[in-house]
Amino acid sequence: MKKDISIIARRTVWEGKFLRCVITTYIDSKGVKREWEFVERVNCKGIVVIVPVTDEKEVLLLTRQFRPPVNGYVIEFPAGLMSERESTLREAAMRELIEETGYSAGNMVYLAEGPLSSGASGEVLTAFLATGLVFQGLGKQDETEDIEVLKIPISEIHQQLSDLRSDGNLIDLKIFGLLELAKNYLF
Repeated sequence: MKKDISIIARRTVWEGKFLRCVITTYIDSKGVKREWEFVERVNCKGIVVIVPVTDEKEVLLLTRQFRPPVNGYVIEFPAGLMSERESTLREAAMRELIEETGYSAGNMVYLAEGPLSSGASGEVLTAFLATGLVFQGLGKQDETEDIEVLKIPISEIHQQLSDLRSDGNLIDLKIFGLLELAKNYLF
């Protein structure tokens, strides 16, 4: 039987405006002392992603924005960070949806949660399905965001994503899994 793994120390190596680099020291299942470096968000209580679908259940709202870490445009679902002043992830999802797409949601249904890149980050993403969409006008985006909203029919999602990829955009792989989860509530 393997021994439990235990973290014995943690130290911040560097902290910026949005991220910090942490080194964790732990004892592995063989009793060996090891270190692991990773990043975590600063001033963030959670991360949300929203799968917005029109009432006709036929159009998805996706975003296209430049992402400096990958030096390119990424097609993804609206997403963002839960601020310190928000009390729930659902509240953060509602705000992010309006900020990034201009749409409010009449219904926000929890889909799933899990780590994004567990080898490099402590981030845990919580996903919601948004329906009952009403266009409110584009909200105030964060100063670092330059977002284009894409309306894509669900029946054409694979072809349009393929076309967007051919045009040089990167496709966030979460789109495929989250769409499958959302289908359980839509059809």
